[in-house]
Amino acid sequence: MSTSALPIRLVVGLGNPGNEYIDTRHNAGFWWVDALARELGVHLQLESKFHGLAARSRDDVWLLQPTTYMNRSGQSVAALARFYKIPPEAILVVHDELDLLPGEAKLKQGGSHAGHNGLKDIQALLGTANFWRLRLGVGHPRTLNLNQSVVDFVLQRPRQNEQPDIEAAIERSLKAWPLLAAAEFPRATMAVNTKPKAAKPAA
Repeated sequence: MSTSALPIRLVVGLGNPGNEYIDTRHNAGFWWVDALARELGVHLQLESKFHGLAARSRDDVWLLQPTTYMNRSGQSVAALARFYKIPPEAILVVHDELDLLPGEAKLKQGGSHAGHNGLKDIQALLGTANFWRLRLGVGHPRTLNLNQSVVDFVLQRPRQNEQPDIEAAIERSLKAWPLLAAAEFPRATMAVNTKPKAAKPAA
């Protein structure tokens, strides 16, 4: 483990609360944290002081799904991080990514929020962009040849041919969790960023 790197102690999945949003593209971060919770054998429960659903693993890692709606995600993240004194460098935020195709995933630290309202609010409330991000590709309406706005696109379900690719990216990136928990970020990045096989053509 690098002496300068901190292991991930808080994993945040971004999404919107409510049954009407469960299966929408914007909730891909929720899907990933749900899958990690199953893997770690923990159950997310409402923690009102953290404005979200949260769980703590046996290895002292927190999982969090803000219930504030996407554009207020930072309120939840900052509340838990400050209470447990978790620095930004030990936080992983998992979110949907328009600039990646379904089936792709990328791990990075820092950088621009690129118009993602969840990331924008987290940066504002933490006062830094220096947290880790796991970007789950959902595609962009333009690159997927869809005539709709970005807002409508992210608040709709993936098409039938896209859902298996997104699920495959979640499964593949989850395998990097032990590396993230051990601060083995170069190896984790290589594992997550490996290109999947070519996506299926649209139906």
